[in-house]
Formats: sequence, structure tokens, C-alpha cells
Amino acid sequence: MSRRTVRTRLAVGAGRAAGLASRLTGRGQGATISGRVMNLISPDLLAELAADQQVVLVSATNGKTTTTRLLAAALEAAGSEEAGRLVVSNSTGANLTSWIAPTLASASGTGTAVLEVDERVLPRVVDPLGAELLVLGNLSRDQLDRYGEVHAVGDKWRAVAEAHPDLAIVANASDPHVVWAAGPAKVTWVALGLRWRQDAATCPSCGALLDWSADRFDCRACGFAQPDAVHRLTDDGLIVDGRTVALDLALPGEWNRYNAALAIVAASTHFGIPPEVAAAAMAAVRSVAGRFMRIPLGDGRDATVILAKNPAGWTEALRHVADHADAGVVIAVNAHIADGKDPSWLWDVPYEWLAGHPSAAAGERRLDVAVRLRYAEVEHVVEPDPIVAARALASDDVNIIASYTQFSALYRKHR
Repeated sequence: MSRRTVRTRLAVGAGRAAGLASRLTGRGQGATISGRVMNLISPDLLAELAADQQVVLVSATNGKTTTTRLLAAALEAAGSEEAGRLVVSNSTGANLTSWIAPTLASASGTGTAVLEVDERVLPRVVDPLGAELLVLGNLSRDQLDRYGEVHAVGDKWRAVAEAHPDLAIVANASDPHVVWAAGPAKVTWVALGLRWRQDAATCPSCGALLDWSADRFDCRACGFAQPDAVHRLTDDGLIVDGRTVALDLALPGEWNRYNAALAIVAASTHFGIPPEVAAAAMAAVRSVAGRFMRIPLGDGRDATVILAKNPAGWTEALRHVADHADAGVVIAVNAHIADGKDPSWLWDVPYEWLAGHPSAAAGERRLDVAVRLRYAEVEHVVEPDPIVAARALASDDVNIIASYTQFSALYRKHR
């Protein structure tokens, strides 16, 4: 185990004290202030804390929290058979440097750190953390007032790949932005066949319109195209090195099969964990940091809570609900900084799929939601509290799809 400098030890102690004070005074959970104090006192903190770890960084617009949790579960399962293998992870959605620092500081010895990282932060931490593997899921629009255009994020990721051509990356071969970003490095491609293509109309290499077929993309102008992938997701499961591994996940939704596919390939190709062992460990994960938690409604029914943060995520969540006949759904939306202050994205989401489903508009921006549902010809009730709204729906299968701050409030109250 490497020795930490006196400055780093002081930083960790001060950060933990600040976090404890935050919790005791009711100001917060303490993670953010803890990490900020640590990083402020010791600028080289991340590099020192990561020195004893095999660092894996997971990033994407959608699904990075779940992919991180699933990969950590696979490593933990394999570690139970290997004495001394420790896994630390921030698989709770805390993905900025202020949250990464306390996670690394919690490591009790040499092991593996599986860290979720915000898309914008990823290029800044690859070198300080000495990352040996990146797992890259997807890139789509996400709060343009905070993140900027998708192409800009992809270009920053590509700069990392160009600077580190030997860096191992497990990446989604079905997303043009990710293919462009990861291409210069040492990539293991996984074909996921993602259905969200609205943010990938143009070639990230030359700007021409992409041609899309049922299962791939090509640019006739410059030759940029979907790479061949040995590993690919099918209706029957994940094909890994020529054999099919079943994905019997407890987590609902097609999007979680995408997350699991990336995590299984990362566990198999980089850590040598048999795909079946990884898949079995992931099948035991039932909730991830409150995602898909069940909340009692007080009338004998439970509601399933689903987090959705952008048009791609909302579309997948609605697809999941719409596939279940008579499922009820509460659309709970705020417009704080963490949600994105501009709710115009509501018009990019196919709420028409909810026609015939018991529905409700909730949250601080419930009237914006109500207008959108009215134009989608979806009958609905309007109620600010998502739990009260859920009770009003005549369905035994009730879902609350919530924006970030609505989701966080439900998680804090009901976990």
C-alpha cells in the first residue's frame, strides 16, 4: 500500500470532519463538502488516493450509475473467490470530483475502484486517477444550458483517446458520438442497437447526414461507419466471444440490458471474469441508488420510481410503461439547475404513447406537463405531490417517472 503524504492525510481528515458537521447540522449528506475540502487542501489528492487502485471510469449521458453498479457487483462476486480483492465504487450517482475523492479515501487497501464520472468531468480525471479502463455508454442531449452540444462533449472525449492510444476502452458501437470519441484508443466494441437516434443525425467526423439502416450507421461522405463488434446484444441475450449469455435482470427496461451488456463485456475482457458469473451477479441487483425502488402508497399498492433526465431517458422510460397494458404513470417534473431549467424538452418526448393509460402531471412544472399531455391527447389529473397523484390513478401497476430533483426528494424520504 502506497504511503499518503501528510498533506493528503490532513485533507482526508478535514474532509471527513466537514462532512460530519454537515450531517449533524442538517445541511446535507456531507459528501459534497467533504470532497471539496479534501481537494482544496491537497491538489494532488486524487492521484495519491488512486495510486493503490485499478481505476475503471464509467461515463455516459444515460445509464452510467446503473452500469457502474452492475460492474461493481460482478467484481465483488469474483472478489469473494479471491482473497484480498477489494472494490470501492461511487455507484450512487455522485460523479463529480468532489464525490470521487471521498469514495477513494474510503478504500481500505489495494483493489479496484469502479467510478462513475460525469461526461464533462471525464477528460479532466483520466490522468490524475491513472485510469486503466473506460466504459463509455452513450451521448445525447442533456440540459443544454449546462452541458452544451453533444458534439462538443464527444470531441473532448476524443482528445483523451488521441492522447492515450493504448488506453483500454469498452464502448458502445451503436452510438456515432461514442464511436467517434473512442476510436483512436484501444477499443472493445459492443453493439447495442440503441433506438434513440434523434441526437445523431450528422456525422461527428465531417458533418454530413448519416445513413441509418435497421442496425447500423454509415457516412457516405467520409466513410465514417459503425465498427464491427464481436460482442453484441440480441433479443436472446448478449453474444460474448461467440456464445450467448442470458440477461435475466431484476432491473426493468430495455435500457438496463444495454447497461448490463457493457458491464459484462468490461468484466469479461478486462478482468477475466466469466460472462455467466458476471451476469449472475448483476441479476441479483434489484435497485440502484433508488432507481426502480418501490414506494408504498398507503392503500395496499406500491409505486415504482423511475428516474428520467433527458429526452432519450424519458423516451425509454415511457416505452417501458407503455409496453405494460393498463400501467398508470405519474410524470413528475421540476426545473431546477439539476433538472435543467428549460422544460422545452417535454415536446421532444413521445407522450402520445400514454394514450389509454391512467396518467397524472405532478411536480413544480406540472402545468407544463399537463399542457404537453393535453396536446398528446392523454387524459390526466393534475396534482403537485407525486405520491398523492399516484394514489389517484386506478391501476395496480403504478409508476412515477421523475426528473432529478423530484426523484431525489422521493429517494431521501422513502429509502
